[in-house]
Amino acid sequence: MADAQQQPIELLYWPTPNGWKVSIMLEECGLPYDIKLVNIGKGDQFAPDFLAVSPNNKIPAIVDPDGPGGEPISVFESGAILQYLGRKTGKFYPTDERKRVAVDEWLFWQVGGLGPMAGQAHHFRLYAPEKIPYAVSRYTNEVHRLYGVMNTRLKDNAYLAGDEYTIADIACVGWAKLWERQGQDIAEFPHFARWLETVKARPAVQRGLMVNAEARADLSKDKAAQGILFGQRAR
Repeated sequence: MADAQQQPIELLYWPTPNGWKVSIMLEECGLPYDIKLVNIGKGDQFAPDFLAVSPNNKIPAIVDPDGPGGEPISVFESGAILQYLGRKTGKFYPTDERKRVAVDEWLFWQVGGLGPMAGQAHHFRLYAPEKIPYAVSRYTNEVHRLYGVMNTRLKDNAYLAGDEYTIADIACVGWAKLWERQGQDIAEFPHFARWLETVKARPAVQRGLMVNAEARADLSKDKAAQGILFGQRAR
C-alpha cells in the first residue's frame, strides 16, 4: 500500500500503448495518481501547459509533487518515466548493476525499436490514406523480426531481462498485445505468447490497461484526428 500521506502523481495520459506503460507502472507500484486526460485526437498535446511538461508534444508525462529533495519534478518520455518511478520506489528496476544493464538493454530496445516499428505498422496498415505495399511489407516484416528476437530471448528467460519481471516487460506489453493489428501470427512465437499471457494476467497490468479505456477510439475513419496526429511539422 502506498503512503496515505503521499501526494498523488499527476499522469498526463491518453489510453495508447505508450500511455499504458505508465498507468501500469503506477498500478504495479501502488502509487497514488490522478489522471489528466490529453486527447491527442483533438490536439490537447499542443496546449502550452502540456508543452511545459512534455516539449515533444507526446504523451505520457508525469508531474510528481514529491520529487528529489521533496521538490516537484516533471518527467516526459515513457522510458525515462519508467526508470524514474523504478528508482523512486525501488520496484521493477534492480539496483544490481548487471541486472540493471539487462533491463536497460530491453527497455531501450522497446523505445527505439518495437514501439516505433509497431507504430509504423499500425500507420501503414490502418491509417495511411493509400495502401503502399512496400511500406506495409517493410514494417510488418520488421515487427515480425522483433517478435522473433523476443521469442528467442524468452525461450530461456521468464521475462525480458531474465528471471524477474521489470520495467522492460511493462514497456513492451501494451504494444505486444496488439500483435493482430500489426499483421502477426502469434502461433509462430510460442515463447512470446507465453510471456504475453503471463504479463497480461497480472492484476496491476489489467488495471493499468483499463485506465480510461472508454476514451480509446478507432481513428481509422477519423480524418480530422489523423490530420492532427500525422500532419505535424515544426512549430
